[in-house]
This record gives sequence, structure tokens and C-alpha cells, in this order.
Amino acid sequence: MATRETDELAVEPQGCKLKSLVWDIDKDVPGVVMGHHGGDRVQLRAIRGGREWDATRVRRLTGAELSRIELRNPDLKVVQ
Repeated sequence: MATRETDELAVEPQGCKLKSLVWDIDKDVPGVVMGHHGGDRVQLRAIRGGREWDATRVRRLTGAELSRIELRNPDLKVVQ
């Protein structure tokens, strides 16, 4: 089984800071870290609010992704 590029960029969920932005690899969407659920997953919320979901595979955002999100959401307060 070949390793995908996104797998290589994955970070451990327990290492994600609260209120930081990460990318959910499985859902292919960004989210704000709202909490940790066990050591193997992180709870994310959509940038504009909504229901939280559990993510087990996340990665940091690229500079381009982060810039795009910040431009679309100027009032967004996140930890990097």
C-alpha cells in the first residue's frame, strides 16, 4: 500500500493546540481545534461555527491555505 502525501504531513492529534487551525485529512476540510478526545483524536469545529466532529488524521495548514482562510474570515482568532 502506497503512502499518500497527506499521510506524510499528518501530525499527532494530541499535539494540536486548542484554538489552532488544522486540516482534517479524512474530511478534506479545515477546522478549529476545540478539544482532545483520548490520545488518538481531536475535536474540530468548522471555522464559521457549527457542530464539532472527531478527527483522527490531521495536518497543519499550508501558508497559502492559512492566508486564504484569514482573508475570508478577518475576525477569526486562532492560535498558531
